[in-house]
Amino acid sequence: MTLAERLNSARKQAMRDQSAERLSTLRLINAAITDKNIDLRGQGKMDGVSDQDILAILSKMGKQRQESAQIYEEGGRLDLAEQERREIQIIEEFLPKQLTADQVAAAVDTAIQKTGATSVRDMGRVMGSLKSNYAGQMDFGQVGPMVKDRLCNS
Repeated sequence: MTLAERLNSARKQAMRDQSAERLSTLRLINAAITDKNIDLRGQGKMDGVSDQDILAILSKMGKQRQESAQIYEEGGRLDLAEQERREIQIIEEFLPKQLTADQVAAAVDTAIQKTGATSVRDMGRVMGSLKSNYAGQMDFGQVGPMVKDRLCNS
């Protein structure tokens, strides 16, 4: 079952269960996927959205909600922060398990070796390799500096 099918099935189940909050979050995910699909078709890619595209969308949505929850907490709006956290839980159900720090370090080392990267100029190839192999499993905002550091010190 593809990720899109899993999301669609979960949305239908949320409708049957009359779970308004879950249904709302799943509809937001579906809308983001539809937007991406339209964008890809506009670029001439008629295959539609892949599971990796969906994982990237889910990761982005999760990060947005984490930032929003933090802002709401700082503003004293704990009710809204809690709502964002519940949405994060729903989104994370469809994301693969996050890699540990040791696993991320090993993946970075492997990607550097596989791409033959020797300097910071090769960082794009390393990041591309990591994104294609580990979409949704690591925070690329934190991995980027790690890759840069390893390439500068090699």
